Amino acid sequence: MSAEPPFAAFDQVRRREPRIVDTDWLVLRGLSIEVSSIAAEIAHPGVVAVDFGCGDQPYRKLFEQRGAEYRGADLGQAAQIVIRPNGHVDAPNACADVVLSFQVLEHVRDLDTYLSEAKRLLRRGGELILSTHGTWLYHPHPEDHRRWTRMGLVNELESRGWRVDSCTAVVGPLAWTTLIRLTGYCFALRKLPLVGNVAAALLALVMNLRAAAEDRLTPSAIRDDNACVYLVRAHRAKKSS
Repeated sequence: MSAEPPFAAFDQVRRREPRIVDTDWLVLRGLSIEVSSIAAEIAHPGVVAVDFGCGDQPYRKLFEQRGAEYRGADLGQAAQIVIRPNGHVDAPNACADVVLSFQVLEHVRDLDTYLSEAKRLLRRGGELILSTHGTWLYHPHPEDHRRWTRMGLVNELESRGWRVDSCTAVVGPLAWTTLIRLTGYCFALRKLPLVGNVAAALLALVMNLRAAAEDRLTPSAIRDDNACVYLVRAHRAKKSS
């Protein structure tokens, strides 16, 4: 096993357990709560979970601590499973009980290949757990192509042979507009010498608490169709006769 790159362990923990002084605390916290709940339900000994576009694998621990076998898949040679530049995955058919895809789909140029490969790797009855942005700032990694409405995301999946079982909204519009302003303010503050980082942290604390209150006040009917992040659970659709 190759050694982790510098700061990889820190990044894993920060995404799974964000700090209230992080500008994306509310989003990461909400997503981590949802993923942890799903892992508690589906992860157990004998389950194989393949994480597409795994990056620094922030949610690996949530699956492994419950006995599941976690396998990261990504571009390049660092991951356990290699995703080739053309999007094809170096893994056999029906090798996974769960395919995970966290905050990757907006960066994918070829959705057909990506979702087809996810389907190919799943065993019969297997499940896709996928999160992506409804609304957020442009963030190329290395590319950034899309944002979705709830209806649009469900249609993208169902038109490619998936049956969407649930689509959970994480952080509604009152809160994410506050977080976007916070991100901009902190970007500017951190450029100030000596006091910049402290000032940014204090502002993040205040505005994160405000955003959390705003999200509690947002009716679910508004949040559901105007989320910062959507977390989808889906199965392969049965072929029509």
